[in-house]
Amino acid sequence: MKAIVKEITQDQLKSDLPPFKVGDGVRVHTKVREGDKERIQIFAGIVICRKGGGIQETFTVRRIASGEGVEKVFPVHSPNVAKIEIESESQVMRARLYYLRERIGKRAVQVKRKQQN
Repeated sequence: MKAIVKEITQDQLKSDLPPFKVGDGVRVHTKVREGDKERIQIFAGIVICRKGGGIQETFTVRRIASGEGVEKVFPVHSPNVAKIEIESESQVMRARLYYLRERIGKRAVQVKRKQQN
């Protein structure tokens, strides 16, 4: 059964994704439909986790908006995700950055940045 599902979903997987990982600062361009119009909305923040695999893979982006933490979960291979841009790369030692949820202010967006050579 798994082989059949994998074969059907193979052509729906995106191949033009940048190699982003947990801890990176990203800008996610999503398509938003309002009535009969469609526009692109950008959600920028830090990737705090990646889950799943194949067509069901998702990633969570967290940012601070008006002093409140806001998180959104995006499917990696969704047709509504137009583009993913990497703003900054980081060097983290964990697979999930859930500890950022308890932090307040400037410390809530601090992760170890990758050294530029």
